[in-house]
Amino acid sequence: MEIDVKSAVAEIESTTDLLERALKLSGLVTTLFQRRGFPLVVVGGSAVEFYTEGGYMSGDIDFCRRSLNAIPPRVMQEVIAELGGRGVSRSWIVCGLCVDLLGLLECETSLPMRELETPYGVVRMIPPELALVERVLIANYPPSQELSVTARKMMVAALNDPNFNWAEAERLAELPDFGVRAELRALKEEVSRG
Repeated sequence: MEIDVKSAVAEIESTTDLLERALKLSGLVTTLFQRRGFPLVVVGGSAVEFYTEGGYMSGDIDFCRRSLNAIPPRVMQEVIAELGGRGVSRSWIVCGLCVDLLGLLECETSLPMRELETPYGVVRMIPPELALVERVLIANYPPSQELSVTARKMMVAALNDPNFNWAEAERLAELPDFGVRAELRALKEEVSRG
């Protein structure tokens, strides 16, 4: 896919819907890093934002790299410069949004990444099962009413996803890394009841 980056940036900057802007920018950032041999995955609150279709807005776009090869700082700065972004190290402002490159992807599941097509490339996200279990963990340890709302929104998205793998979500929640199986089940029951 050939992309005129300047035109793409102008179009993204003119997009008033923040979810649509984040999706388009994610596609463009992913494409530019992929061209240089560094596949990226959207993680954390950004993945929750996309799974909930904007029901939760994270305020930034978090990426991790899928390759063991570290992205050289020079490559990062060149890509961000091409996008007209500003910032340092691994955190930039691009098209009015914060873009963070967090490091190597940690993924406790073998489920495939989910993909979203955008006008500027494919966005890959951590599996929703992992996104949900992470949200349940951070909502409960330490307990946070604000983060519980986010976990609830992700649970709604999971319950409405016919491809969601509940057995895998339970397996992840039971791992010592998370240890939130009871909390996951309680939230599922609560949200299911309405």
